[in-house]
Amino acid sequence: MHHNVLLDRRPHRATPGQPFLGRLELAQARVHEICGPARHTLALLIAAGMQGPVIWVRPGWEGARLHGPGMAQLMDPGRVVFVDAARPVDLLWTLEEALRSGAVPLVVGELPDPPGLTPMRRMQLACEAGAGQGTRPLGLILTPEGVAPGAESRWRMAPAHGADEGWRLTRERDRQEPPRSWQVGVKAGEFVLGAMPDPEPRLH
Repeated sequence: MHHNVLLDRRPHRATPGQPFLGRLELAQARVHEICGPARHTLALLIAAGMQGPVIWVRPGWEGARLHGPGMAQLMDPGRVVFVDAARPVDLLWTLEEALRSGAVPLVVGELPDPPGLTPMRRMQLACEAGAGQGTRPLGLILTPEGVAPGAESRWRMAPAHGADEGWRLTRERDRQEPPRSWQVGVKAGEFVLGAMPDPEPRLH
């Protein structure tokens, strides 16, 4: 008896990713890194495209907080449960446990510094455990510079200096897709994704 086995060596995702900004997506049940000056905006845009509650873990020792009215322009603030961690170790532990529980589809963590490889691996394993609970939790860690090892993908968002309006979104790293940049703007009250303008020629 012969069995035909088809081997496909192309990288692929077993399930569709979480879409955002129209045609981009994030692998589910994985932890992704978002960095840059507009990292909070991008996290809120991703949350706005999802259903259900969001657990947002932040360092309780820092005074900076999301601006409520600005947040309400992107998504319903009532969906977000904020958790203030007392210490860095508590912040990472809370993120891991929230992902492991599979209780919510999205867990966001504001980190003052990038986590090490071991905490990232633990969070990735927690995502897999959470997926066994029926929900495929998506983890987002927000870091200033974007150097966390072990992230499924890394995205940077910053104001598009020199452009008429909007932001520059860059996919710096992804296990499945090549690096690329886009222009993000607002059209008719909706955030839209466009191609980056051609760079201006340099004068020699």
